[in-house]
Amino acid sequence: LASSSPSHRLEEVPLEVLRQRESKWLDMLNNWDKWMAKKHKKIRLRCQKGIPPSLRGRAWQYLSGSKVKLEQNMGKFDELDLLTGEPKWLDVIERDLHRQFPFHEMFVSRGGHGQQDLFRVLKAYTLYRPEEGYCQAQAPIAAVLLMHMPAEQAFWCLVQICEKYLPGYYSEKLEAIQLDGQILFSLLHKVSPVAYKHLSKQKIDPILYMTEWFMCAFSRTLPWSSVLRVWDMFFCEGVKIIFRVGLVLLKHTLGSSDKLKSCQGQYETMERLRALSPKIMQEAFLVQEV
Repeated sequence: LASSSPSHRLEEVPLEVLRQRESKWLDMLNNWDKWMAKKHKKIRLRCQKGIPPSLRGRAWQYLSGSKVKLEQNMGKFDELDLLTGEPKWLDVIERDLHRQFPFHEMFVSRGGHGQQDLFRVLKAYTLYRPEEGYCQAQAPIAAVLLMHMPAEQAFWCLVQICEKYLPGYYSEKLEAIQLDGQILFSLLHKVSPVAYKHLSKQKIDPILYMTEWFMCAFSRTLPWSSVLRVWDMFFCEGVKIIFRVGLVLLKHTLGSSDKLKSCQGQYETMERLRALSPKIMQEAFLVQEV
């Protein structure tokens, strides 16, 4: 996560532009209902340009509706926080904590505040939706949220992602993800017939390469600055952003006969999709393509 240092972000957006964006976003956040009702298109354009880092956490809560959800459920998180939780989930969550962004100062130490909050948020979700319990892909999602907001806010934001943005993704049978894999594949037919044909010929099921992309909303795939830009758009426009990112990656990895020379077989193709070219994941290129 070397690229998550603030200096990296400021090289790309000149300081005065950032300050202008901040004041525009402050105006929006302070008059949110009015903006949502009348100027949704403007909000979308501003999300595409990237939310100013200082306001990102707040903006995500407004965009996702988790702020309203929290206000409707005051005290609920504290209530869940005090409960012990199911031993079977607690063990699995405990084992996953140190795997999330191990180089980020928040999650570096076992028992540090980052890992503790991550545990609290994930445990609370298993109590809030006992029929779903815990799914490993929720851990990186919750970790990204915790880098931007306190535990209670992160919890409600996670709830919105699991229920509104990616419904069914984290239930045991993974039916929703399989369905979206098929949709991604049929969209690929339109976007890049070459990539589509190659994956069909190799009999590579979408579930083999897109599961982690979609379930973790690319938080484990892309460089950090790209993750943030993708999430800014995702919170505004929903799952179609995740589809678009997937299509861009597939098209630029397997979309020409030139690119396919080095991945003749199933194994080589999968390796290529596991180790994507840094160039196509780079923030400016990726966001433009999306």
